[in-house]
Amino acid sequence: MKIFSVGGAVRDKLLGLPVKDRDWVVVGATPQQMLDQGFRPVGKDFPVYLHPRTAEEYALARTERKSGKGHTAFQFTSDPGITLEEDLARRDLTINAIAEDHGGQLIDPYGGQRDIADKVLRHVSPAFAEDPLRVLRVARFAARYRQLGFRVADETLALMNSLTASGELEELSAERVWQETDLALSETSPRTYIEVLRTCGALRTLFPEVDRLFGVPQRADYHPEVDTGLHILLALDQATALSDSAAVRFAVLVHDLGKGITPADILPRHIGHEEGGVPLVNQVCDRLRVPQRYRQLAVAVTRYHLLCHKIESLRPATILKVLKGLDAFRQPDNMAQFLLACEADARGRTGFADRPYPSAAWLNDAFAAVRDLSAQEFVEGGLTGGAIGKALDTRRLEMLAAFQASGPVAHADPNC
Repeated sequence: MKIFSVGGAVRDKLLGLPVKDRDWVVVGATPQQMLDQGFRPVGKDFPVYLHPRTAEEYALARTERKSGKGHTAFQFTSDPGITLEEDLARRDLTINAIAEDHGGQLIDPYGGQRDIADKVLRHVSPAFAEDPLRVLRVARFAARYRQLGFRVADETLALMNSLTASGELEELSAERVWQETDLALSETSPRTYIEVLRTCGALRTLFPEVDRLFGVPQRADYHPEVDTGLHILLALDQATALSDSAAVRFAVLVHDLGKGITPADILPRHIGHEEGGVPLVNQVCDRLRVPQRYRQLAVAVTRYHLLCHKIESLRPATILKVLKGLDAFRQPDNMAQFLLACEADARGRTGFADRPYPSAAWLNDAFAAVRDLSAQEFVEGGLTGGAIGKALDTRRLEMLAAFQASGPVAHADPNC
């Protein structure tokens, strides 16, 4: 029995990055030998065990063979005769196919160290094209390591194109597509995930609502970048700089979906794209089974981002409509994420990255002026039921009007 550290732990150590999780492969062992040493079995499709003390995963060396469509249609073989090199051959990228023994010796049969030095994401073998999930995984790794200068190898992109053209991406479960996307949104360059998927045609298959934004024009005086798809990428960059929340980044990714269905005869204007985009956001969330908290924020940002940009000049009734639409009185934490997404949208335009966004502080202050109003005085005054809510809103409108009148208005650009 020989045990090797494999995968991400070896890769990140070579990249000089913190090692978070360790996976191990065991060569020359049987399931019974693992059980005899106290390992606990957890694998369903192939033998994986948890170490009795560390709870780290130890998998018996295995090979795999494609047995149908999709990313789960594989038959696995595991026996003591399978070599380390055979096990590494089934992995997706060369940088993930490096092993290290207990003495620190590296086993790298597929050139992973060379590709780390050259900053290339390259597939291990043609078997890469048997698993459609690898299209998303490569895009996610590209998003993770973009700041280190990594790129996807041309021949790997060619295989990803082939996988997309084969229709196998449509066999991926909604849960796996969302899982990879959620992880990618938390990486250092989420826009790279979108760019790589678009380059290999996968964005059109998995996120057609986002894909159709590319090539859609906007008014150049408001959007110097013109192209709506480019605006989304710039806004994602800003969201990444402003927040590490994947929910905020998802909201920014989908906030302008309504521009993708603007009638051609009114372009480059996008009248009503906010409300028009809400059903499309819900469509994406339904299809991918996006968590409810992501959906709620994305819908709010889609519906109210333009109002937020010009919030200082709105009527008190419209300001209250935004606050209630955010459910801010019951969930005040919603406000911070909403404002971050709106700021990312405003700054996500060519030449606007460093512009101030006064709307955020203004709306925060306006909310603070009315947030603590209590229903108690209305209850004590004898009001009941819906009359309490109406009285609360009337008082909030008065307080918002007073807040507006108390200071100067410094208008932000309302057209982003």
